[in-house]
Amino acid sequence: MRLTIASGVAAFAAAILLYPLFQGGAWFWTSLGAVLAVVVAGLVSSRLSLPAWAAPAVALVATWVYLTAVFASDEAWALVVPTKESVVELARVLATGWADILRFAAPVPPTEGITMLAAGGVALIAIVVDLVAARLRRAALAGLPLLALVMVPATILPDPISWPAFILAALGFVSLLIADGRERIGHWGRAVLVRRTRAATAQPLPTGGADTSGLRLSGKRIGFAAIALAVLVGALLPAMEPVSFFTFGVGGTGKGRGNSISIPNPIANLKGQLELPERRIVLTYANNDDKPRYLRIYSLDTFDGQQFGMTEPKGAPQNRTDNGPLPEPPGLGTRPKINNVVTDIQISDEIAKLQFLPLPYPPRQIRVDGDWRADVDTLMVFSTRDEAAGLEYQVSTSEPAPTADLLDSLSSDRANTDARYLRLPDNLPPEIAELATSITADAKNDYEAAVQLQQFFTKDGGFTYNLRTQGHSNSALRDFLLRDRAGYCEQFAASMAVLARVIGIPSRVAIGYTGGTKIGDRWQVGTNDSHSWPELYFEGVGWLPFEPTPAGSLGQGSARVPDYAQPRPETTGESSTPTSQATSSAADEPLDPGARRNPRALDREGVVSTGGLPPDDSMPLIGKIGIGGVVLLLILLIPAGLRLITRNRRVRTLGWKVSAPADELTAAMVSEGAGRHPAVAPSVAAAWAELDDVLYDYGMARETSETPRALARRLTQQYEFDADSAAALTAIASAVERVLFARDPGRIGPLRKDLRKVRQALAATVSRGRRVRAVLLPPSTLRRLRGMGERLLDGFDLLENIRLRRAAGQKSP
Repeated sequence: MRLTIASGVAAFAAAILLYPLFQGGAWFWTSLGAVLAVVVAGLVSSRLSLPAWAAPAVALVATWVYLTAVFASDEAWALVVPTKESVVELARVLATGWADILRFAAPVPPTEGITMLAAGGVALIAIVVDLVAARLRRAALAGLPLLALVMVPATILPDPISWPAFILAALGFVSLLIADGRERIGHWGRAVLVRRTRAATAQPLPTGGADTSGLRLSGKRIGFAAIALAVLVGALLPAMEPVSFFTFGVGGTGKGRGNSISIPNPIANLKGQLELPERRIVLTYANNDDKPRYLRIYSLDTFDGQQFGMTEPKGAPQNRTDNGPLPEPPGLGTRPKINNVVTDIQISDEIAKLQFLPLPYPPRQIRVDGDWRADVDTLMVFSTRDEAAGLEYQVSTSEPAPTADLLDSLSSDRANTDARYLRLPDNLPPEIAELATSITADAKNDYEAAVQLQQFFTKDGGFTYNLRTQGHSNSALRDFLLRDRAGYCEQFAASMAVLARVIGIPSRVAIGYTGGTKIGDRWQVGTNDSHSWPELYFEGVGWLPFEPTPAGSLGQGSARVPDYAQPRPETTGESSTPTSQATSSAADEPLDPGARRNPRALDREGVVSTGGLPPDDSMPLIGKIGIGGVVLLLILLIPAGLRLITRNRRVRTLGWKVSAPADELTAAMVSEGAGRHPAVAPSVAAAWAELDDVLYDYGMARETSETPRALARRLTQQYEFDADSAAALTAIASAVERVLFARDPGRIGPLRKDLRKVRQALAATVSRGRRVRAVLLPPSTLRRLRGMGERLLDGFDLLENIRLRRAAGQKSP
């Protein structure tokens, strides 16, 4: 029965790791009830001595009855007995919960279906753990189903697992192993302790079986040490990038902390934001032309066959926002008309862990508090120190307004384009390449091909907007394009970007928000405006957004197709002639008038070759390494510092003179050396304790049974002390014996000079390496640290001596 209870404890302790996936505590209490039902079923099976195969069946029935009572009691007989109607109701709740799981991003709301899925899943894990540990007696293998619970938050969430929750889960598993070991060893006799308290040694052997308390003590120590090492080593190792196993489309890369950027999966919560039960305001903005604009946060440039990811942005110190204009937009020439717009943006205080600024593209100059920098390639603006929550800033943009005729006349030269914007995986299904070629077969240039691709998604291809779809494998892209043709902005943006690369148009995917809704004199952007769209590159104009996601009542309501991407009418009037002009109205003046070109524009290859983001202007890499080395050295010198502090305190005490009688010395008790006796003067105790530490540091440790006089005689003869050193050592030994044993120790002079003389004599007998070690890494201090750990474990040992009831057959003394 002990193993059954330990199995339930271990399963529920591991289930606590799931808490970041849910809102509220409904899942917690419901899962606790499910585990208790499994434990009760296991106890019943053990009591009736049922075979191993029958115990899981009983537990499944108990779980079924429990879920019926909680989620379908109105349809059950007597509230708990399952009926046909209750089975149908449970199936309906289960289907609803599965649909909700696919709709919402973590943390999911506490719907009835999601709560039932969580409770049922935890119960199944508890049943498997009980089968493996309590029935098959393979407690170590029970860690595999427990690991399944750990893997769920580890693979879904970008943040690391909470270490307090991990410790609870680990303690649950350790308790299961200890219970299993106690069951096994308890039949073979009394266990041998590694180290035991006096109280534990005094315990009599129980008459009902072997004493396994020693096993529990050793198991706890091994378990505590393993958990502590797991937490400490995990904290020291570099962070791993989160991997998404459950989505197709747009993903992100997670980076470590420190001087690199913490980048959550940019699209991990896009679907959940679009399906939140209520709209939440993310930001508001106002601009001088009062027009809505897409606000880009992330720019994703790599495609691995399943999803788009982001190359780590690089921002040189010259590209700080407070240094003036940002780098020039890549590819933007002098031919298109430029609209200069100034936008004031206010981020909500509820936005968490956002280190990128939502901005219209392309930003030219930004006024914002904090250390914010622009990536030269993408013009994403980010910070390694600050977050965007509650931030208010002003951005000036120089937006190209190309016409269809201008885009028609552009060259297809891509000599200056980074190859990563055209890169595709080798295993891309050939059907996708054939589809891209057939859609753009009659296109005369890149612009016409881009418009035809967009029209394929919005009109000709029969696509529908649906948040309930989600891909799961490398074939998800092919299924979306060739079979299902139903999805949301994530799939549409990623698919158009892939098709554009197939036909040779550089592309990337943007993540951010659509223009939102006009409320009063400001535009409001909510969670339902979360969006993803492709950006295509045209030499002379730069990166232009396209909109393949269906808009209107059947799609993303706030999405809009840019004017230049609209299909051309059958007959056209005057063709707009490309000009090199910019608006000059006072309302359109930028933050820095006249600054069209960035005088600090950096060579892109030169910035990329730096390989990372400089942590600070005045902190080169060698300086950072030096600081790390100094910190490491200071940590290593902690034992030496503690030894120096202790020695200085003792040396100050050695200056005292003692002539008081023994009964007055009782108040002068100290906590070191001979201070455990009730009549020890502080100066004598300090001298004896310091001598003891010096001997230990030099490898001449005093034997436990050795008296002060015997110690002095042995050291003098063994190391051949001169007359002065021998006299000094004899004086210290005599003072200790007089204080310890004499009725009246009389007058004892200062022992500082005697102790110095003895220490010099001892140092002369050892090697230089031993003396250096005694200073830098003193064994006496390490002995005290080890003793502190042993006393802490002894505190846990005392818990084993607590008896709530007297053992059977044990008589009172």
